[in-house]
Amino acid sequence: MKIKQTICAGFGLLACAASLAQIEPPVVSAIEPTWESMAENYQVPDWFQDGKFGVWMHWGIPSAADENRPNDGSHYGRRMYGASEGQSTGQAKMNEELKAFHEKRYGPVEEFGYEDLVPLFKAEKWDPDALVKFCKDNGARFIMPVACHHDNFDMYDSSHPWNSVDMGPKRDTLKEWKSAAYTHGLKFGISTHLYWSPGFFATARPYQTPGTLEAKLFNMEFDPKGYRNSDDWNQHWYDRCWEIIEKYDPDWFNNDCPYPNEKTGKSLGLKLFSSYLNRDRAANDGKQTVVFSAKGGADKRAFTPNVERGGAAEIKPQPWMWATDVSGGWFYRKGAQNRMSIPVMVANAVDAISKNGVVMINLALRGDGTIPENQTAYVAAFGDFMRINGEGIYGSRPWKTFGEGPTEIKDGRQGENNKDFTPQDIRFTTKDGTLYAFVLAPPTKDIMIKTLASGGLLDQEIQDIELMGSPDRLKWSRNASGLTIQLPKSLPDLPVTGFCINLK
Repeated sequence: MKIKQTICAGFGLLACAASLAQIEPPVVSAIEPTWESMAENYQVPDWFQDGKFGVWMHWGIPSAADENRPNDGSHYGRRMYGASEGQSTGQAKMNEELKAFHEKRYGPVEEFGYEDLVPLFKAEKWDPDALVKFCKDNGARFIMPVACHHDNFDMYDSSHPWNSVDMGPKRDTLKEWKSAAYTHGLKFGISTHLYWSPGFFATARPYQTPGTLEAKLFNMEFDPKGYRNSDDWNQHWYDRCWEIIEKYDPDWFNNDCPYPNEKTGKSLGLKLFSSYLNRDRAANDGKQTVVFSAKGGADKRAFTPNVERGGAAEIKPQPWMWATDVSGGWFYRKGAQNRMSIPVMVANAVDAISKNGVVMINLALRGDGTIPENQTAYVAAFGDFMRINGEGIYGSRPWKTFGEGPTEIKDGRQGENNKDFTPQDIRFTTKDGTLYAFVLAPPTKDIMIKTLASGGLLDQEIQDIELMGSPDRLKWSRNASGLTIQLPKSLPDLPVTGFCINLK
């Protein structure tokens, strides 16, 4: 009997093993830490390309500095210590102005340094759930708070001693942002700017004492000029970034700074980026579900390009990110002015989407965690546009050409368009066999779209045309000169007008 039982047990184990073999996940080949391997394997997930619109948040110690300061709050930590070697006359003047303001407001930098601003950063009115709901209600499909800016202060529960859990707000802001995002069905990204910090604080070093807690904030253990060649610094950067990935598991990792390169950094940048993708693929049966974005790399197929304050002249072969700021300075400052008007912002966003772009609008929160009304107005305006025209935006893809019109957009980072568009500027998207046309300024007469002339790029007949947001039937005609849409009796009160062109 024992022998029989043993044999049966053996067959049972074999059957169990066979069953397990059938459900084992497929072997996922690892992406190598090279640009070639990254380019061959990087795949943008649908949620990113379909979502089209997200909100970025810059928030931290500079947010709590006196809102009446004279210039760029995003660089308060370096400017407050005065001019530094090698800077232009204009930059040096800004530094001296801010140092003079700081010392009049708070005292000499020897007595009241950047570290002394930390207790002023309290986040006493911060409600991440309400803020994320506001973003979602206005069309956002993802959020991306800054985890660490140039100033080396971590906005999360970090192994680095200068962090928002142990100091300032005494809250794990990344954890709370992520919880709010998932509560409202949004994807969660993070942005790190850490690699700038040793050089960023070069002006602060003469006022610091090595070996102190403050010295760790100012990265005193790393050479401000040669840190990129330092194995210790590059490993430190890698460990800090990987800690974010492991602890917060973001859907999106944005590296908004340089990184350890192949020549002097032992390819630790590529090791981090490929490991982030491999970690995700291993957990999802070989499928990539996360986004990795950066401002540069040897092969743009290997990541999602972050085109900060820039644009695209033509349709890009892969999705890219148009990142713009509506505060006027990335971090909150009362006197900052956004040079881009709301109508131009909405039109720029549609232009980017027509060229395979994804829109990220930065909000700069006050130190107390609230958003100034002049910034919420931008997001609300885009939300108004999306509520009526979202069917031609969400889930859409570029058409055969991005559009037509006299306004030219500069290609690449910086130099984003701040000029008004015209009613002759038209942009296209397509989805499920339907063509959408967007007029980037309110038309005052019949709309003529030359690109859609008979015998041209549109090789299908038009069944009918609808004005999104209106039940009125439209009159139109098409010939060898173009498609003419008779000006509707009334238009939605929006900076951009969208038409749905149904094809036979």
